[in-house]
Amino acid sequence: MGEVYRAYDSRLDRDVAVKVSNAQFTERFTREARAIGALNHGNICHLYDVGSDYLVMEYVEGQDLGAMLLRGAMDFDDALPIIQQLIDGIEAAHEKNIIHRDLKPANIKITPEGVVKILDFGLAKALEPQPSNDGHPEISPTFTMGATQAGAILGTAAYMAPEQARGKVADRRSDIWSFGVIVYEMLAGKRLFQGESTVEVLGGVLNKEPDLSAVPPRVHKLLRWCLEKDRKQRLASISDARRLLSESDGMDPAAQPTALLPSRFGRFPWIAAAALAIITAVALWGPWRAQKPVDRPLVRLDVDLGSDVSLPALSAAGSVAISPDGTRLVYESGNPPKLFTRRLDQPKATELPGTERAVAPFFSPDGQWVGFQVRGKINKISIEGGAVVPLADVNDYSGASWDEDGSILLGEGPGRDLVRIPSGGGTPETVERLGKGEIALAYPQLLPGGKAILFVADTALDEDKLTIEVLTLADHRRKIVARGGASPRYLATSGGVGHLVYVNKATLFAIPFDLDKLETRGTAVPVLEDVAYLSQLGTGQFAFSRTGTMVYRRSNGGASAIMATLHWVDPTGKKEALLAKPGIYANPSLSPDGKRVALMIGEGASSDVWIYDPQRDAMTRLTFGGGEYLYPIWSPNGQYVVFGRVRSDGIFQTRADGAAQPQALTQSKSTQAPTGFTPDGKRLAYMDIDGGRVQIWTVPLEDQGGQLKAGKPEQFLKSSFTDVVPTFSPDRRWLAYASNESGRYEVYVRAFPPPSSGQGGKWQISNSGGRSVRWSRNGHELLYQAGVQIMAVSYTEKGDTFVPDKPRVWIAKLGGTEWDLAPDGKRVAVLTPVESAEAPKQEHEVVFLENFFDELRRRVPLGK
Repeated sequence: MGEVYRAYDSRLDRDVAVKVSNAQFTERFTREARAIGALNHGNICHLYDVGSDYLVMEYVEGQDLGAMLLRGAMDFDDALPIIQQLIDGIEAAHEKNIIHRDLKPANIKITPEGVVKILDFGLAKALEPQPSNDGHPEISPTFTMGATQAGAILGTAAYMAPEQARGKVADRRSDIWSFGVIVYEMLAGKRLFQGESTVEVLGGVLNKEPDLSAVPPRVHKLLRWCLEKDRKQRLASISDARRLLSESDGMDPAAQPTALLPSRFGRFPWIAAAALAIITAVALWGPWRAQKPVDRPLVRLDVDLGSDVSLPALSAAGSVAISPDGTRLVYESGNPPKLFTRRLDQPKATELPGTERAVAPFFSPDGQWVGFQVRGKINKISIEGGAVVPLADVNDYSGASWDEDGSILLGEGPGRDLVRIPSGGGTPETVERLGKGEIALAYPQLLPGGKAILFVADTALDEDKLTIEVLTLADHRRKIVARGGASPRYLATSGGVGHLVYVNKATLFAIPFDLDKLETRGTAVPVLEDVAYLSQLGTGQFAFSRTGTMVYRRSNGGASAIMATLHWVDPTGKKEALLAKPGIYANPSLSPDGKRVALMIGEGASSDVWIYDPQRDAMTRLTFGGGEYLYPIWSPNGQYVVFGRVRSDGIFQTRADGAAQPQALTQSKSTQAPTGFTPDGKRLAYMDIDGGRVQIWTVPLEDQGGQLKAGKPEQFLKSSFTDVVPTFSPDRRWLAYASNESGRYEVYVRAFPPPSSGQGGKWQISNSGGRSVRWSRNGHELLYQAGVQIMAVSYTEKGDTFVPDKPRVWIAKLGGTEWDLAPDGKRVAVLTPVESAEAPKQEHEVVFLENFFDELRRRVPLGK
């Protein structure tokens, strides 16, 4: 057909095979080739691209099966993994209605790791006719048939089915015949049909009954069914070959194929490699066990993934995922992170190309795709590599799950709805909107049966007040099934019933769950107490396979959070270090003169208020444990810092120089978070978060003897929506805030104080989502964040009317999610995740729990 080159794809950093044709490809060939390119299976060589006269394909290291068979017959135990993987690859293609039509040992490669790769799947159908050859059958070319030419012989003589030899159209059963011939040759060490010419070989194919005496009796039944000359009597589905092979060998019919184990483990410690091989064996045994539950003991394996692995700081969705069949891991590693995949019976991981800065990997139900997020986009990539496929733009990310129909359920983060991304990608579709007073909907999972969705609702910035709910899709009703938990997952631990598991801080709880009634039974039981978690939404760092394996990262004794540094960023994108030492920082607030920064620093399960002075590179601590403080802001004169605390107590104040103990400014049973002073310092705006309601209040202030005194609080806006982050304009005439009243957060401005009539104007500022509002002190300009951008809006005032201009991009790529505007209005201070800066302590260990479903049934009985 042409020539084949080994080439390097510089865009995706991989070797490829480029097949250059002697002739231009027809439109039909291109059409067929693109259909074949949709095949995605680990035992099929991937077709990446097709051009006018060339194909770009996966480059597969290793030896082809034909070369291996020159050494003679294979032992059955050595041949079995290859046969099993051949079945798996052929089955995957047939399910897509793609037929190989030219299966032969030369089209099958075995990688050094023992993985079988079937080459050129389906291409025979697309090829243009070639001249026939009556030479030696083992080197006879692939005979081809044009799209409209009937009666031509298709396939390589020694392996083609009788119907192909007669020039008839091939179907799936033709591939099954070729599979049988290959299996015979592997075990007999010789070709089934021999002759000195192609004509003699074809005569044997058409007229000679196969003699199976040279192969082990255990495969006679399989080969008899595969090698029926009348295809109507032949095995109808390659999946039945797995059953026949299992029955003849006494194997478990549900067992899945696995790659050949390599003879050495390279740099990976042999103990860990053996442990991972055991994990794979147990996982492969899982389907049989699921039908017949056995009380097997829990097996805990603390696994070092290797010193070259560097698991990142914990994210809002977890950095390690396990495939549904329990045989493969995907994890983030490096700085910046990339995704790596590793079969658990192999010693080395493989980088998934094109996944730099990817976070939060999750598997498709068939285990063939990995979804992930990169900077506001949800993407997917084949587990075997290939091109990254973009699926959708998203505002933020708080958990995702892949449905059986190929669509993806996603929580878009604070202030956003639960959405569904179509299977082919595109604009996310709203599944459930934020309810009254809700801040976020997160971690959705479509329950078995497809009738309801499990998810978390956040109403109070408090992990203990999170609610786990189910949404029934038929009537769109919601029901709370548990309280005080995050990262919920339903596990089908025993047939049609199962357990609901979730985390509260580092503890994993389990409770029986009735899938029909969509309700829990009994009391939740703690089953693990060392699960790493992220304090934001209480995210647990764990994953499950359907076979009962759990993998998780261990807790370090407190809430984990993302390490960050603080940088100046200007509108050109130029960055300058402000606080270079990485830490668990949050809520940066610049002093009125721009020379100091108030911020939260996390430690264990608490967070405290600190002041950083860049000129002295010195920290001053203002609070000393006892809670999770938040939202520190400066008084306009720079003398005071006020802040809130999670789980009530109102607002606190303290001197910015640290010379006094914090004192209560307001008293409240709800969480209150201050967000802005009037320029004269005589009024403070804050968020009041009470029982799921987030509302805007203000309170008058006086400075009395070196201490702020608060007057009577006043509600600024009574609303059924979530209204957040209120800030005063420099002339205190206006108050800007963000609200989810439209279904997503947008920025609005209202007059302050509101007219006594209550009929004051309201102006929407943003037009495609917005939050984190700041007023510029220099000129009439309002800034807010939209995705990764900072937008600017100029405005004018006409009497009691606010007149905003069209938003424009001010900073194209912020590089972080928390920021504050410098007093001169020329740059922002941004918290950026640790990348090139000093990295935190390297982590490369995870915990595997085998037979975890058995443990749940013991510890948390399902009952009747």
